Amino acid sequence: MTENTEIIYEIFNDLPRGSPGSQDTTKKAYLMLKRLPSQPLILDIGCGPGMQTLELARISKGQIIALDVYQPFLNRINQIAVGEGLGEKIKTLNKSMLDMDFQVGRFDLIWAEGAIYIIGFERGLKEWKQILKKSGSIVVSELTWLKKYPPEEIFQFFKAEYPAMKIHEANLKTIDKAGYQIINSFVQPESDWLNYYNPLEKKVAALREKYRTNIEATQFLDLTQTEIDLYKKYSKYYGYVFYLMQKK
Repeated sequence: MTENTEIIYEIFNDLPRGSPGSQDTTKKAYLMLKRLPSQPLILDIGCGPGMQTLELARISKGQIIALDVYQPFLNRINQIAVGEGLGEKIKTLNKSMLDMDFQVGRFDLIWAEGAIYIIGFERGLKEWKQILKKSGSIVVSELTWLKKYPPEEIFQFFKAEYPAMKIHEANLKTIDKAGYQIINSFVQPESDWLNYYNPLEKKVAALREKYRTNIEATQFLDLTQTEIDLYKKYSKYYGYVFYLMQKK
């Protein structure tokens, strides 16, 4: 594990979320799905701290497999789930989304909030389709340009940090090409970002003193703060979009 990886985990280890989101948004997206079985088998890919995992367990009658590579996140999910009486509904699995070996046609629903970028939007949709049932659905949130011509400062930032980021209409074409029918889509509200960025900004500030002599760590903290500052400045130009889709 590199120093950079270590500080990433230290930043996010005790944060409530690993990406913008809220229980309300998770619930809103889930309730838009109209063709799920009464007790769906759900795979939550890149579940992180698992706030959406727990909400899915609360609002559905299904079983959930929560997949992530960071065991402390999975431990936290298990602890909260047991405390809320949801332990039998959630199974955690320490495994990379790049190395999944699930049975073909196993899941009714695949869920990925703020995580599909790790494998790539297009690749993820194509590869995950094979483990969905014939009428299975996928719900993902993807960082998306909301306007065609963003200011140069924010465009260059994401050109370096997430060059695969596309405009909404391009994502819809990718969904169609991958063999899905779009059910619905919506932009996450600013409050979802504040749920994520407010505790993150406090954590960045708290770690600066600890890592003041560590150049690599300091650079990562600076980059994280820059990301937060740029969102405050340019939020109308980009955001996370929830895409709800079903196999054609």
